[in-house]
Amino acid sequence: MPDALDATPYDALLLLSFGGPEGPDDVVPFLENVTRGRGIPKERLKEVGQHYFLFGGVSPINDQNRALLEALRKDFADHGLDLPVYWGNRNWAPYLTDTLREMVADGRRRILVLATSAYASYSGCRQYRENLADALAALEAEGLELPKIDKLRHYFNHPGFVEPMIDGVLRSLADLPEDVRAGAHIAFTTHSIPTSAADSSGPAEAHGEGGAYVEQHLDVARLIADAVRERTGVDHPWRLVYQSRSGAPHIPWLEPDICDHLEERHAAGVPAVVMAPIGFVSDHMEVLYDLDTEAKAKAEELGLPVRRSATVGADPRFAAAVRELILERAAVERGQEVTPCALGALGPSHHLCPVGCCPARAPRPAAAGADSPYA
Repeated sequence: MPDALDATPYDALLLLSFGGPEGPDDVVPFLENVTRGRGIPKERLKEVGQHYFLFGGVSPINDQNRALLEALRKDFADHGLDLPVYWGNRNWAPYLTDTLREMVADGRRRILVLATSAYASYSGCRQYRENLADALAALEAEGLELPKIDKLRHYFNHPGFVEPMIDGVLRSLADLPEDVRAGAHIAFTTHSIPTSAADSSGPAEAHGEGGAYVEQHLDVARLIADAVRERTGVDHPWRLVYQSRSGAPHIPWLEPDICDHLEERHAAGVPAVVMAPIGFVSDHMEVLYDLDTEAKAKAEELGLPVRRSATVGADPRFAAAVRELILERAAVERGQEVTPCALGALGPSHHLCPVGCCPARAPRPAAAGADSPYA
């Protein structure tokens, strides 16, 4: 048996994700949850839901989270980490508040949170923290004893997150026809967000054009491109591009869009493109529709050979990275000296989100940060 690893003071891990519909009848109610407060008519939500209906009304994200749960539990058991793992979503069952209620009933009092978003941004970090605060407020109103909650740091540049993506790009390049492989361009993709949200992402000192959101993605793209060059001997040109824009046309969002980029690269004479979705933990709907359906259709229209590399998903190296992040944070909480593991130029992220980090337009309470009302 492996030696027991020490996660104290923590007594549970919560996998916190976005959630998604698991059947056609779930699609509109799910989208109502996602867009609550925006006044979007149901008929418009039905139009938006067509992406889901193309796949039987089922988002792959829940099954991917189940696979990640299994991978985490296996890794923990194999390495002697006695830490139960729970799962809660922001927008669909199992709902975050229900999961926290279950954890409290099970006696969990010090909880670490792993969010399925690797980078700094309002929607990728602080909004999850706001959801945690909302859930704690609901439990407080029920008279329940509140657990103390911390969130694992951003893991965009952890080797266990980066290495699987390097392998994915290498496999995609190898899958291209030999006559276009050496000249292939790499389009690193992530979710587009409003430029105002990007500019204010990360700690206040990082705010500026693109903020931490763009900076972190660029750092990961360079890491992967450099590794590909070292392992193949070919220096492939690359660019960070965006997908999945959903905002009003008059509001500036990060560009270029992947489909526009494919057109531009084709016009420039690029013989092939590898699309590498570095901004996503798993192959959920944004990847299946925006890349595998829409972008691939655009490439076929252009006659441009493309391949889409894999996301990290439930790769054992990612599960191991989560274990390392847990032990790192636990040691910090015990007052021990640690050397956080990180690749690239930016170094490890903060353990505690500071005041002013990824602010919302309208201030709301957020848990698991320096400004948390739940100390």
